[in-house]
Amino acid sequence: MIDRPRRLRRTPALRALTREVRLHPEQFIHPVFVHERDDVSPIATMPGVSRHSIASAVEQAREALALGIPSVILFGIPDHKDDLGTQAYAEDGVIQRATRAIKAAVPEISVIADTCLCEYTSHGHCGPLCEVPGQSGGDAWTVDNDPSLELLARTAVSQARAGADVVAPSAMMDGQVGAIRAALDGAGFVHLPIMSYAVKYASAYYGPFRDAAGSTPGVGNRAGYQMDPAGGYREALREARLDAEQGADTLMVKPALAYLDVLSLLRREFDLPVVAYNVSGEYALIKAAAQLGYMDERRTVLETLTGMVRAGADAIITYHAFDAARWLKSE
Repeated sequence: MIDRPRRLRRTPALRALTREVRLHPEQFIHPVFVHERDDVSPIATMPGVSRHSIASAVEQAREALALGIPSVILFGIPDHKDDLGTQAYAEDGVIQRATRAIKAAVPEISVIADTCLCEYTSHGHCGPLCEVPGQSGGDAWTVDNDPSLELLARTAVSQARAGADVVAPSAMMDGQVGAIRAALDGAGFVHLPIMSYAVKYASAYYGPFRDAAGSTPGVGNRAGYQMDPAGGYREALREARLDAEQGADTLMVKPALAYLDVLSLLRREFDLPVVAYNVSGEYALIKAAAQLGYMDERRTVLETLTGMVRAGADAIITYHAFDAARWLKSE
């Protein structure tokens, strides 16, 4: 007898009936860039994505909820930047104000606050800098790890006070999850989850984001604290395990597309929810190819996001969230 798998692929109804992987807007997290101006400013390297005013960020949250997307993640772009990124943990910082406004207007939406300093420092790094003895060139300067922990913890507490539902530390500092957990608990926010950027690579795919946030490093590079793309599985497991032990409530892999094997590994090894970050460069590649007529945008986006879920993602941060939600609803 011939085995005939094609029988179950014969019609749209049969294909839908036997699908193992389901993609749904509830799995999406919509990223929002918030600046301190009153306008909406398109980002040239990310077609369809803009920097939003606080009022416009509120409307983004409303639209997300209407599309069935339950969460937004906020990235702040302050007018003033300095060496210590003080606007990241200012009580009246742009993310703190945006969070209050969104929670007041759209209380049902879950607000995730990106907890980092790179968007707020004048040098574009994720904490205060220190010189590395005996090094030169791009490796001569790096982030001073332990002083950064205090600032990241202050940032998380200020975001929690503003009403954030989740804080998401992305600086890749050793011990950051433990420092933030202790600070949140000490300030009475024992209920607040930490979405850790546990496995975050020093990736070329971040280029459009750095353009959007003005966070390209002015000196040195991030290779000394973000992970080596060729580092392998042992390093990924070590980073994820450390964050889980320190109190992370979810684990993130960033970028997603080139690291689906790592995402799948974390899904097998940990019982925490796993988040995929479908980053700016991945988004921009599809947009550019679609604009040139090389690829079908809808099919490519939905296939890409389905692949992330198949690899083990419970949630996906994606700039495609609005479009993908509309396409899924239309199906």
